[in-house]
Parts: sequence; C-alpha cells; structure tokens
Amino acid sequence: MKNRNKITENKITENKITENMILKSVASSTAIDTNEEIKGIEKKLKKNNLKYKHLSLAL
Repeated sequence: MKNRNKITENKITENKITENMILKSVASSTAIDTNEEIKGIEKKLKKNNLKYKHLSLAL
C-alpha cells in the first residue's frame, strides 16, 4: 500500500482529498453500475450542486 505522505526536501506534505476527487470517484463508480459515461454523470453531479448548497461533504 502506498504511503499517504510524500517527503519533499525534508518536509512532509499530506495528499488532500478535494471535492473534485470525490465527484470523480462517485461518477466512475456510478458509471460502472449504470453503464453511463463518467463525464455525463460528473456533469449531472456538478449541475445539482446548487440544490444542496447548504450541505457539506464530510472530508
């Protein structure tokens, strides 16, 4: 398993999970289940973002 931290010039930086990474992950998983294209699902997820703007992702 890969180490989640990268050592660069004696500094440790953590990889950060972004909202876009989560959207891509959800879209690709859904695409596998539904046999749709990932880009189309991503577009739908981003479009409906305003509907649930008051909710935040648990990162």
